[in-house]
Amino acid sequence: MALKINFNYSAAVTQTALETNNRLMNKSLLRLSTGLRILNAADDSAGLFIADQLAIVSAGLEQGNRNIQTGISALQIAENSAGQIYNKLKDIYVKAENAANDINDPNARAALQREIQNLVDAVQKIGTDTEYNGIKLLDGTFTGKYIHYGARYGQTVAVNIGDVRAQSLGAYMVSGNGRVVTSAANEAISALQTNDDNFALANNEELRVGGQVVLQGTATTVLVDAATAAQNINSDATLQAAGIEAVAKNTSEAADFTGLVEFSDATTDGTIDLAFYVGARDVSSASFTITGLTATTTLSDLVTKINTEASANGVSLTARAENGKLVLETTNGETIAVEATFNRTAGTGTATVNFSQILQGATDVAGLDDTQKAYAVKIGELQIYGTDSFVVNETGIDIVGASGPDASITSTLKNLYSIDVSTNQGAEEALLIIKKAIQKVDTVRSEIGAVMNNLQTIYDAQKVAMDNTNEAENVIRNVDFSKEMSTFTTMQIRMQSGVAMLAQANTLPQLVLQLLR
Repeated sequence: MALKINFNYSAAVTQTALETNNRLMNKSLLRLSTGLRILNAADDSAGLFIADQLAIVSAGLEQGNRNIQTGISALQIAENSAGQIYNKLKDIYVKAENAANDINDPNARAALQREIQNLVDAVQKIGTDTEYNGIKLLDGTFTGKYIHYGARYGQTVAVNIGDVRAQSLGAYMVSGNGRVVTSAANEAISALQTNDDNFALANNEELRVGGQVVLQGTATTVLVDAATAAQNINSDATLQAAGIEAVAKNTSEAADFTGLVEFSDATTDGTIDLAFYVGARDVSSASFTITGLTATTTLSDLVTKINTEASANGVSLTARAENGKLVLETTNGETIAVEATFNRTAGTGTATVNFSQILQGATDVAGLDDTQKAYAVKIGELQIYGTDSFVVNETGIDIVGASGPDASITSTLKNLYSIDVSTNQGAEEALLIIKKAIQKVDTVRSEIGAVMNNLQTIYDAQKVAMDNTNEAENVIRNVDFSKEMSTFTTMQIRMQSGVAMLAQANTLPQLVLQLLR
């Protein structure tokens, strides 16, 4: 064995091992005191990167859920206020329905109008004043807004709340006024497409509402019919989804009845045949015909004959006499057309058919010779209304346009301020306006509710994701105390044994003294 005193290898190696054990024990002690497994990047560089990324996601999820809670709070305010507006609109609807009853005198209707105006003002104030932290919610400016819910870029939910102020609530309307046309003498209704094209629906002619075709002509020429248009509008799924509806009515109150026919001279006599065409009727086939009418036919007789024939042929037309006038009405607003044929029985003169006493707005036709015809047509009043703006296009017909065929008409808003229940007609229109206003508010409320449900679902999912993300980070970053305590104990024992062995190693050079003695 070689003995040297200038360098004690055993002591040096033991010292190195002792320093290593001391460092490891101190690191273990620090881990136990902080609870962290990764104290710096040197401990686990890859683990540190992953744990830091997980920490960012966790913090982002936590802030996203706070954003969701803030958004839900604002939406709850908006929805509750919209609910108050709905309650006001319901009260307005009831009062308008009350005013539509003609049992009310002008004073009662005036009182109802004042109450409606007060409720409308309340709707306006709620819609204008509802806010969250100074941000208006129901005045139409809260559109194109986003709630950022997630930890990453672009994780947002869009929020759009419509304008529910009184000035913006109501019905967008396009209304026809019930067009009337009277032919010249010696014109049969079978030639309607040639004579009065606007009142006949022929091939390539159509009516479109909101881009949807609701009347379309075929090779067979039929009368333009508001009732058919309304039925097609109300059964169209696309228009239903857009909140567009229609109603049609056709009531004709003719001029004072003095007689159906007059003759050009005293020697002339004859009868009149009246052919009635009701609805979208083929102009070559009448719904029913009344023959043998004369200058002495009374209003009562005419009403009876019309009702008898209409009932027998299943036609939705009724006649009645009111204040000496003939009143014709169809069930669903169908078109009413009447074709008169003069059958001369004496003389050589001509006849004048008093169409003004048969159809409201028609004019009398003079100069009918034997077997010659003339006609008058009254289209029903078509009223189309929706919650939002829409466009009506007419091609080759004129049912709602004010400028003739091939017109494009944009709906006009009648808001809550336009409600006037001073007449039955105004009150009836008010019911349509309020109905669409209620639908608009309900749509806004349902959209708010859908966003709230969506946000709450995201919140719940993100809460679970955040817990799992924190656990994933915990596995990487934080110390396992049972394992680390075992490591620390081992390092302590190694330190104690190392110190003892270092003391022994330091005594080895003393053996040289034994040789020097």
